[in-house]
Amino acid sequence: METTMNNSQQKSSVLPMAIVAILFFVLGFATWLNGSLMPYLKQILQLSPFQASLILFSFYIAVTFTALPSAWVIRKVGYKSGMALGMGIMMIAGLLFIPAAKTQIFPLFLLAQLVMGTGQTLLQTAVNPYVVRLGPEESAAARVSVMGILNKGAGVIAPMVFTALILDSFKDRVGTTLTQIQIDEMANSLILPYLGMAVFIGILAFAVKKSPLPELEQEDESSEKGQIKEALAKPNLALGVVALFVYVAVEVIAGDTIGTYALTLGVENYGVMTSYTMVCMVIGYSLGIICIPRFISQPNALLISAILGVVLSFGIVFGDSESYTIANMILVPFGGAELPDTLLLIAFLGLANAIVWPAVWPLALSGMGRLTSTGSALLIMGIAGGAFGPVFWGLTSSATSLGMQGGYMVMIPCYLFILFYAVKGYKMTSWK
Repeated sequence: METTMNNSQQKSSVLPMAIVAILFFVLGFATWLNGSLMPYLKQILQLSPFQASLILFSFYIAVTFTALPSAWVIRKVGYKSGMALGMGIMMIAGLLFIPAAKTQIFPLFLLAQLVMGTGQTLLQTAVNPYVVRLGPEESAAARVSVMGILNKGAGVIAPMVFTALILDSFKDRVGTTLTQIQIDEMANSLILPYLGMAVFIGILAFAVKKSPLPELEQEDESSEKGQIKEALAKPNLALGVVALFVYVAVEVIAGDTIGTYALTLGVENYGVMTSYTMVCMVIGYSLGIICIPRFISQPNALLISAILGVVLSFGIVFGDSESYTIANMILVPFGGAELPDTLLLIAFLGLANAIVWPAVWPLALSGMGRLTSTGSALLIMGIAGGAFGPVFWGLTSSATSLGMQGGYMVMIPCYLFILFYAVKGYKMTSWK
């Protein structure tokens, strides 16, 4: 009888999980599209590295001031309606790209990015609980891992789609001075893809609203009020929030600035470079699923990731941007592109970054007890690192003689802090 009930529960959760999987893919697609959009707008609008970094800042800063309001919205309208509303806001953001492209006014692009980030935050707030609560608790980690791979897998596909729909027609303009007619042509090429994305997201929002997704029971959050100070008194949690902040900073730098750096090196297919980083992240994610904790503990996995991140960062900053040794050894023999070593080292950061998020979470929440939900909310706020990391990269790029290559030195202290957390920070039970 119990087996029959379990089978019935599993079958009833298949369709909801399929819907959630689609939403995670959409989230990843819209997020990692920034890696192609950033260098494209840099070329069209002739932006400085700092100005280009604002494209990412305006997207990720939305998390900082919309995460808590999103939770309030979910409590008022429910999870399913919250998902539909989040996608509705993303649809509006897609439509905002049309006047931005027509007028080529940079603040309009930033507004569109800000609205997109707001919609994504609301959708994330609504969809994440489904992964944990639609199915047995003991298999929640496996479901989270699968959704993570879908999210990063979308990051592999998004730049390829962007390149196929938009960039392929303009490859010959890389490194050239554009006329106003050429700029208008490149800007207008954004209109149909973003209109199509807006229509698709709008249809998906309607489908989710009418779907058989079960409404999750709202949790009583009254006990969380006033507990933020108490939660931050736990060093492993407070330091974990900082670790996730600097982690998201380096993840976004590696994933979304690689195309802009490739553009300065004269790489024609700069629009697909984010895919290289995302492929490495998917490989790292898969290795984590296989190896943790069977062959390696979470703290040791985090330690290895941090060391790898430091080594790669030094290689990027002080490496020879005209050397093609890695590509000649790995890519070219298999028909791949000949790319500079420093560019490929940025992509390899995907391996270093993949394990950090899933490793920090359990270490930061260890021993939190009744403060677990409050701690989780604080950890989510660490996503704001994605807003500030690229800005510091852009400022450093403009300030150093090495240009964008030198800008990547901002990642070194970030990985060093993650290393500290892996060695000592997660073990701390008191500030004394």
